[in-house]
Parts: sequence; structure tokens; C-alpha cells
Amino acid sequence: MKWRWLITLFLAGLFNILLLPAKAGASEANIVLPELAPEQSTLLMVGILVCLLGMIFGLYQFQKVRRYPAHRSMLDVAETIYETCKTYLIQQGKFLVLLFAFIAVCIIFYFGFLQRMGLGSMLIILGWTIIGILGSYGVAWYGIRMNNLANSRAAFAGLERRPVKVMGICLDAGMSIGVLLVSVELIMMLIILLFVPRELAGPSFIGFAIGESLGASALRIAGGIFTKIADIGSDLMKIVFRIKEDDPRNPGVIADCTADNAGDSIGPTADGFETYGVTGVALITFIVLAVVSELQTTLLTWIFVMRILMIITSAVSFFIIKGVTQYRYGNRDHLDFEQSLTNLVWLTSLLSIAVTYGVSYVILGPNSGIPKDLQHLWYILATIISCGTLGAALIPEVTKIFTSPKSGHVQEVVKTSREGGASLNILSGVVAGNFSGFWMGMVFILLMFIAYLASTFGLAEIMAYPSIFAFGLVAFGMLGMGPVTIAVDSYGPVTDNAQSIYELSLIETIPNIDEEIEKDFGFKPDFDKAKYYLEANDSSGNTFKATAKPVLIGTAVVGATTMIFSLILVIKNVLGVDPATLLTILNPYTILGFVCGGAVIYWFSGASVQAVTTGAHKAVAYIKRHINLDPNANQRAATENSKEVVRICTQYAQAGMLNIFVALFSFALAFACLSAPMTTPAAVALFVSYLISIAFFGLFQAVFMANAGGCWDNAKKVVEVDLQEKGSELHAATVVGDTVGDPFKDTSSVSLNPIIKFTTLFGLLAMEIAIAEGFRDVAPYVGLVFLAIAIFFVWRTFYRMTIPARE
Repeated sequence: MKWRWLITLFLAGLFNILLLPAKAGASEANIVLPELAPEQSTLLMVGILVCLLGMIFGLYQFQKVRRYPAHRSMLDVAETIYETCKTYLIQQGKFLVLLFAFIAVCIIFYFGFLQRMGLGSMLIILGWTIIGILGSYGVAWYGIRMNNLANSRAAFAGLERRPVKVMGICLDAGMSIGVLLVSVELIMMLIILLFVPRELAGPSFIGFAIGESLGASALRIAGGIFTKIADIGSDLMKIVFRIKEDDPRNPGVIADCTADNAGDSIGPTADGFETYGVTGVALITFIVLAVVSELQTTLLTWIFVMRILMIITSAVSFFIIKGVTQYRYGNRDHLDFEQSLTNLVWLTSLLSIAVTYGVSYVILGPNSGIPKDLQHLWYILATIISCGTLGAALIPEVTKIFTSPKSGHVQEVVKTSREGGASLNILSGVVAGNFSGFWMGMVFILLMFIAYLASTFGLAEIMAYPSIFAFGLVAFGMLGMGPVTIAVDSYGPVTDNAQSIYELSLIETIPNIDEEIEKDFGFKPDFDKAKYYLEANDSSGNTFKATAKPVLIGTAVVGATTMIFSLILVIKNVLGVDPATLLTILNPYTILGFVCGGAVIYWFSGASVQAVTTGAHKAVAYIKRHINLDPNANQRAATENSKEVVRICTQYAQAGMLNIFVALFSFALAFACLSAPMTTPAAVALFVSYLISIAFFGLFQAVFMANAGGCWDNAKKVVEVDLQEKGSELHAATVVGDTVGDPFKDTSSVSLNPIIKFTTLFGLLAMEIAIAEGFRDVAPYVGLVFLAIAIFFVWRTFYRMTIPARE
């Protein structure tokens, strides 16, 4: 394939450019972690035990879901979906090996060539980078298997007229993923902190975070492109042929089910994994570079204890909510799925805040061993973290104003669709997205301003730039209920596929199915109620998929701010300059960097949607040719046709991902190298402002696209579930809006989260290379080469991804 030759040439060029003559230079950014006190090491060893218990809990939930019963017709469909998911993940694994080559070249060049690091030490850093990639990839595989097991069980549970059981299965699966994901990520970071040599622990943290961010970026972007190609291909058939949702004769349906897992399970699971790692690494880096040495180990221990406790508080909240819900609704045939999930989020947030204050008092307060005049900081730091933890519950509430089926914005989209068709539907969704950007921005401003005010009460005594550390703690606090955030996000793909599996199984058409189910499973099935439960639960799943996105993108932006200021401290140490004299609006390089970051965000948004558009065209053309609507034909899904649609989706997902990744990678190296102080140190402001611009342009672009897409999606659900108007002109209008919103919410917006974190993390390494004493003189010329490469791949993202003209 052509792109393979392009990548081969690119890597060859990368090796040739980076293997330029260079003098060895010391790097102040080789972060050396301090030695922990014995009691601190012991406390964190207990943390490893808690993580192991968390992994056991996740595996217990896995087995629990596996033991739920389901009819063979549904299990068969689920297994078919899983087989196609396996094929997709294997292809992505091979793809990650290729992408790793880009990062490996830079790591080897910097640590091995510029820093003259020994082979063994360099291999340790590369090893942790690989572990980071495998971590993202491994939890993604676990997540897809967990969700796939839950899909068929939830679909079958709907027949029992027990909605609490339907919700319970979906939530069991989500908590299994959330707790295991956080436990695995945290145990890896604790191993680095406790067992890797001090001089290598800092670079190992950076390598690990870059690796997991690379894995998440690839799986998120490719998964987002894949899922929306299949989703649009499947949905448009409802309009073209007036067929029902998830009609088995539509070859796009199985591909859509696979895509739901690729985009809404694989991507978010990998994304969640790297979110916790990257935010933690940002704070660790800042503590080592900016905090007085006497308190570094205390703050490091405190941060890790906070992360360990979130596993416990999430699990406790889960058991409480599940028990209360079972007690109140166990024998009822109606349940507000959305309210139960909301209760879980708020309980976890409030419990986490209470635990944060209690444990902070023990570690940082009186009798903690830190200087008496600093012991008041325990409630300052706890307050700052609690801003983020409260935000993790508040942000979903604001998101629901724009995406919940009950919200005024969603109802407005339905009304305008009835009056003006698809055009007004799209305009109303754009309005919802824009308003959500404003109100979400207000929430972030409030949380960050409170954190800033709290930071003025003594943090300056122990660190440089205390307000920036406070912003990082806000992001950290948003993750204080991490397993639950991941759980409600994972709830969505389970509910989505459960509905599809019900239709694809054709269970209602099986002869004597009522008697069979009553004999084998002990209850009389209610098919009408089952379909209602699954559709209503899917609406709740859509809402909570939407609520998790601003939380994750918020942590990316606020956490990236901390990492960027760690980079500023690196620049200060390496170049010996005062950042305040360079990072000013009066410096023209600052303005140029802001413009560059905004331009890249808008290009990425277009490029990712363009890949979906082109792939969807190809998928739709194939489906139209192979759909068989003959009433006498076999009503079951055609496996070979479905596999071909999956192949088309995979092909365009990887092609789009490759172009985008090479461009993003090249932009980071280009702007970092162009910032090298060959003639004036003022140039370094270009890259710093570029990273800040990427973060903040990305925040608002992601919120706009995610909430506009969520609004369109649930407007369609209102028409299908509440109004019961499937097949109507109103339904057709909302389907069109949903196909526009699909790549908005599940491709571009969600991918901006790992893009921001990967660019910031890799940017730290790129800037290290650029300002190294032996490289800075040639860096601008290398930057021009990479800028040309980036522009070429930007050109490819449109002109090599266009729909071919008809002959």
C-alpha cells in the first residue's frame, strides 16, 4: 500500500535528520525523584495491596456478568460481534507497533545520543514506554470483552420485566472496567515510584505516560473514525429503504455493533487509562521541579494515597447505590435509569470529598511530621482537590442540560425537526453545542478560580507557581471518582449493543420461544417491555457517555496546564532565563504560537470528520449493493457481507489515523525545533504558547462538538422511544441530524482529549531535544523539515481522503 512506503520514507528521514553530529549536554529535565522515607514506602506498599484487591474486584465482576443467563440466539450474535472486534483489535495492535517506531527514534536519540545514557538505562525507559502502550491496549481488550459479555445478558434480562436487573448488569460491567483499569494503571506507577532507581524514575514516568498516551491516541482516533463510518452506513439505510433499527438484513448492523465497541469501549477504556497516568505524571513532574525539597516526598506520598483511596470510595459507593436501588425497585417494572446513575455519581463525589479531607489531615496536618508552620496546608490542598471532585459531579449535570432526553435543548431539536426538517434540526444542535461551550467554560472558570484563591493561602511558601499546581490538583480531583466516571461511560456501549443484539437475535420469531424460555429460565418473557427497557436504557447510556466526555477533556486541559509549566521550568533551568521575560503577550513568538495551536485544532477536527465521510461513502455504497430486502430471503445477518463492511471501516480508520498521527507528531517536533534559541531565547515562547493554545482551543472545540452530537443523538431517541414515530418524516430528519452528530461526538471531540495530552507529553521530550546544547543550533532547520512533512500530511488528510467522482 502507498501509505506503507510513505511511512518507510518518513522513518528513514527521521533517522537521518536526528542522527546529526551533536555534543553531549547535561539535561536538567532528567527528573531525579527523591528517596522516600521508610514509613512512606510502607504506606505505598499497602497501596499496591489495595490495587491488587481492586483488580480482584474487577475480575470478580467479570465472572459475575459471565454467569448471568442469556438465550443461545443472543449469545451467538454477541460472539459474532466479538470475533469481528478481535480482528479489529489485532489490526490495531500491529498498527501500534508501527507508531511506536516514531517515539522510539526520539527517545533513543535524546537519551542515548544527546545525553550519552547507558544502553541499560535507555532500555529501561523504552521498556516503560512499551508498558504504557501495552497498558492502554490491554485494558482496551479487557473492556471490549467485558462489554461484549454484558451486552447479550442485558438484552435477555429485559424479557424478565425487571429493569433493575438490566441496569445492574450494565453497571456491573462498567464498574469491572473502571476499577480494574485504575488499579492496573496505579500499580504500574507505584512500581516506578518504589522500585525504579531514582535517577531513572522520572524519565520512566515520562516514557510510561508517553506510551499510554500514544496507545490511547491511536485507539481513540482510529476507533472514533471506525465507529462512525459503520454507524452512518447503518443509520442511512433506515432512511433509504425504510427499514427498522438494527434490521439483520442490513450488512452494516453487525459492523455497527463492532464499531460501538471500537469507538465507545476500546477508545474510552484506553483513554481513561492514560488520563489517570498523564495527570499523575504532570503533578509528579511539577512537584520535583517546583516544590521545596523537604516536602517533595510528603506531597508525592499524599498524591498517591489520594489515588489509592478513589478505588475504595468508588467501590463503596457502587455497593451502596446498587443495594438501595435493588431494595426500592427490585420488584417494580419501572425504573428511571438516568436517576440511578446520577445518584451513583453524586454519592461517589461527596464520599470522595469527605475522605480527601480526612486523609489529608492525617498525612499533612498536626502530628504528621511536617513543619508546624505548614500544617495548615492540609485543608488548603484538600479544598483544591475537592474543587475537582465536585466538578466531576457538577460537569455531568451541566452536560445533561444539553444532552438528556428530558432537556430543553433536546426537546427544541425535536420541535424544530418537526417544523423544518433536517436543516432546522442541524441548526438547533449547533445552537446547543455553542451554548454548552459557554456554560461549561463558566464551570471551569469557577472551579479554577476557587482553586487559585485557595492557593494564595500559603502554597507560595513551599513551591514556585502555586496557582499552576492548584490547577493541576483540580484535574487530579476530577479523577477522584475515576472508576465511577469510567463505569458510567462504559455503561453506554453495553446498552447500545444490548438493543442491537435483541433485534439481531430474531428471538421473537423463534417457534415456541415463550414456552422454551419459561421452561429453561423460569419466567414468561414480555417482548414489548423488553424493547422499551432496552431503548430507554440506551437513552440513559447516551446521556452518560456524553457526561463523561467533558470530564476527561477537562482533566486533559487543566492537567496539560501543569505539564506545560513543568516544561517552562525545564526551559528556565536549561537556558538560565526568566520565563516571565519571555512568556508575554508582547513577545511576537507568543502570538504566533497561539495562532498555530488554534489552526492545528481546526485542521484536526476537519481531518477526522473527513475520514469518516469518505469511509461512510464507501460503506454505504457496499451496503446498498448487498442488502437483500426480499421477504422470502434469509432474515439473519449475512456474516461475509458484514465482515466486508468491517474491513472497509478498518481500512479507512487506519488510513485516516496514520495521516493524522504523522501530521501531529511532525507539528510537535517542528514547532519545538523552531522554538530553539539559535539567535534569541524569546523564540521558546512559540512552542509554549502552541501547547497552551492546543489545550484551550481543544477544550471548547471538544465541548461544542460532543454536546451538539449528544443533543442530536438523544433527539432521535425521543422520537423513537417517547413519541413512537419510527419511520416518519420527523424520524428521518432526526436520523440525518444524528449522522452529522455522530462524528462530532464520537470522533473529533473525544479524540481531542488524548491529542492534547500526547502533544503536551511528547512536546516535553521534543523541547528537550530542541534546546539541548548540542542540537539547538541546527534545530530550526530540522524544524522546517518537519513542518514541511506536517503540511504534506495535512494535505493528504483531505486530498487523499476525498470521495471519488462518479464516472
